[in-house]
Amino acid sequence: MLKQYVEAIEKNNIVSKTDTKGIITFVSDEFCKISGYTKEELIGKNHNIVRDPSVPSSAFKKLWDIIKAKKTYKATVKNRAKNGSAFYVNTTVIPILDNNGNIVEYIAIRYDVTSEFILKDKLQEKQKMIFWQSRLASLGQMLANIAHQWRQPLTELTLLNFTMKKALLSNNQKKVLKIYDDSKNIIQNMSNTIDDFTNFFKPTKEKKYFSIISSIDDALSIFKRILKKEKISVKICSSEDIILLGISNELSQIFINLIQNSKDAFISNNIINRKIKITILKKQDYAILKILDNAGGISDDIFDKLFEPYFTTKHSSSGTGLGLFMSKMICEQGFNGYIDVKRKKDGLLFILKLPIIV
Repeated sequence: MLKQYVEAIEKNNIVSKTDTKGIITFVSDEFCKISGYTKEELIGKNHNIVRDPSVPSSAFKKLWDIIKAKKTYKATVKNRAKNGSAFYVNTTVIPILDNNGNIVEYIAIRYDVTSEFILKDKLQEKQKMIFWQSRLASLGQMLANIAHQWRQPLTELTLLNFTMKKALLSNNQKKVLKIYDDSKNIIQNMSNTIDDFTNFFKPTKEKKYFSIISSIDDALSIFKRILKKEKISVKICSSEDIILLGISNELSQIFINLIQNSKDAFISNNIINRKIKITILKKQDYAILKILDNAGGISDDIFDKLFEPYFTTKHSSSGTGLGLFMSKMICEQGFNGYIDVKRKKDGLLFILKLPIIV
């Protein structure tokens, strides 16, 4: 019966045996099948024959340190087949001891997980594509916001130039100097707008400790003229300024996405008294951020799809549908937290739960 058990394992699993120096003494048919080598090509060779060169030598040092200490080693290992293709296997290496407790050989039992890794790589590639599309969408939004914030001061400058012309014709030097100063201030504000956007979209991936309130302020500075123009009131309620570890711009991006959505909803739903309330709370080791608007809410069929990529309630020319999806990605991958949304009487409540790392 023991012999039958051994045969059953060897016929249905990727099994190999090596001596204490790592020289192959036995391989199962499944091992030959996945590696592309024959038994004759494998037996007597060092097990490094299937080692993928991209795997660091430190990984194999760790393996040998564990099994030489008479312990079982478990890991997912990348190997290379005879034809040069990579395959991935969940691997368990067991030291076999004699009656005196000395290691006489090693047995490795593996399970093929290559298909899972291929699927994972495809998902990662898709995620990268969505990320870059989101960056392009953010750039487009940035340009749209600059244009929106410059439109009013450009109009003001046009009017000031017309007034200056009249003042020059009437030889009113005092008025000309006043118009000159006003024009300088408007141009400086326009320059500050460019600086705000440039600093915000400056690429950085180094995690640092930052203030939540300062991150929110950065997002609001992007929208300051739009909020004023659209008569949107933003109230921040916080008992303390909580410090997070991460990338401040990424949290600001979440607030930009949420404020942008609220602004669009205010306009499309013809809301007169437009309010956004941001609440910052500390609960145990988490920062709880709540963003509530009174923009009218959304229907059930839309609510269930809010965080799906490419889903948007806007016309195709006005939005990509990546904002809330990327906000979810930032919460989960950038901060190891999560984002949720709830319907309220007059609008939506978004809740961010982000761990506080000391």
